Amino acid sequence: MPEIKAIARICSPFKTKFGIPRQSGIAEAVRAEIVFEPEYRSSDAVRGLEEYSHIWLIWQFSEAVRDTWSPTVRPPRLGGNVHVGVFATRSPFRPNSIGLSSVELERVELTNDRGPVLHIKGADLMDGTPIFDIKPYITYADSHPEATGGFTAKTEFHMLKVEIADTLCGNMNEDAKTALIQVLSNDPRPQYHDDPERVYGFVFAGFEVKFKVNGDTLTVTNIKKEEA
Repeated sequence: MPEIKAIARICSPFKTKFGIPRQSGIAEAVRAEIVFEPEYRSSDAVRGLEEYSHIWLIWQFSEAVRDTWSPTVRPPRLGGNVHVGVFATRSPFRPNSIGLSSVELERVELTNDRGPVLHIKGADLMDGTPIFDIKPYITYADSHPEATGGFTAKTEFHMLKVEIADTLCGNMNEDAKTALIQVLSNDPRPQYHDDPERVYGFVFAGFEVKFKVNGDTLTVTNIKKEEA
């Protein structure tokens, strides 16, 4: 088999797996950058890409690489207790740890030190994730309004009400706050967790965020700048 090389890496607000949206686009306010590896920093390679509003990213679940695989997985959407065939899901635990995401392309920036940089929205990738390829999203070929959604169309999309005191957000800009609320409203907890006293935490956009969930309400208990 030919070697697959990483052509770029993403710079995203997510430093760990916890908190990352389970699908691309559901937290559309989340901004990120795609920075090409030195070998691929050519403005010619992205010529014309700015004419597209969305792109496909083909990437590696770099934190889920393993030597073994299972034919079934337990999707969070089904509560983490129902086994489904791995090829009927988008689980990261696959024979080949390859991910596929559709993201909004805000702009293409040509820089002197990093080459072309792609500014995107709605990514579901951890910071530093290797990207194998980038392709334009083509509406006539990639959009299928009549498509069926399997078990994902039969389960309710669970959203939480997010409560954040203004005093906690003093050092966070409005764009980051909006993105954080979208991430939290999609309930980043494992689906089988339901302890109202448990405190969860993750790092987002350089801030350590702590929160609790009681019923359908998520309350942020603390936000502080990440220690260097």
